Amino acid sequence: MGRENGPEIAVVGQVARDLVLCVDEIPEAGGTRPVRRRQEVLGGKGANQAVACAQLGAGTALVGVVGTDQVGDDVLAQARADGIDVSGVVRRPKARTGLIVDVLEPGGRWHYLEDLPEEVLLTEADVEQAGELIEGAGSVLVQLQQPAGAALAAARLGGANGARVVLDGAPAEDDRRSTLLAAADVLRLDAKEAELAFGQHIRGAHDALRAGRDFLRQGPTLVAIDVAGQGNAFVWPDGELFLPLIDTEVVDTTGAGDAFTAMLAVALDHGRSPGQAARAAVAAAASSVERAGGRPALTGDALRVQLARLDAINPA
Repeated sequence: MGRENGPEIAVVGQVARDLVLCVDEIPEAGGTRPVRRRQEVLGGKGANQAVACAQLGAGTALVGVVGTDQVGDDVLAQARADGIDVSGVVRRPKARTGLIVDVLEPGGRWHYLEDLPEEVLLTEADVEQAGELIEGAGSVLVQLQQPAGAALAAARLGGANGARVVLDGAPAEDDRRSTLLAAADVLRLDAKEAELAFGQHIRGAHDALRAGRDFLRQGPTLVAIDVAGQGNAFVWPDGELFLPLIDTEVVDTTGAGDAFTAMLAVALDHGRSPGQAARAAVAAAASSVERAGGRPALTGDALRVQLARLDAINPA
């Protein structure tokens, strides 16, 4: 839980406009195909995680960067409507607010196009400017897709004031890697990030659990690792768990990781055990893949359905 006057969760990461285009097939060069469905919504990993946290009932603040353009106005208005504190979002003069285009084919095949100018990446000064929000939070979610200096500044600010620090992504291979891992309470890696950070191919549950134990020795007290097409491994000091993927209709996988990380953080913040938080995170990810785009829709009914499906294949 957040401290007095502080948010329960502070999310430090990317803010952008998401343009989701659903098509029957991608045209060849020089060709044209109609768009079946189009969405323009608040997006980016940071904003998606903040939306998920707010939907789960957590008081949430967002720390990121947008431009002073109309798109920046629009995405911040959407974030406020979602119940998110955006006082920590920097408006960078003359910068273009980030744009992410998700072109989605049937069967969950997606193609990403990103326009994320350097000007809308976080700097250490941006993070320090939002220091009061971060210091007052119960948990701080930090996306490692942001520059390493900014990520480390956020982790240090949160950790120094007793917040649970959740890192999402693989730490950069530089002299800050060990410091960043040591500052983390929770580390979450997708399949590609896990292999990059571990330095070895992860073929299944055994490899993922072994990698999790290795990361545990470097600082975090809970490590969650995705195994592509199979499930998720969780390791903590006195336990470990592998949960298979829930059998559900996959429309778009782009938002699964953000829903997963947000739920993991909120569940832990609300006093769930690592095993309980793990199950809730897997259910949140499964719920997110049933809809197009990265924006979550974590309703209580949807989560209960997914938890029941998980219990059927892996009883608690």
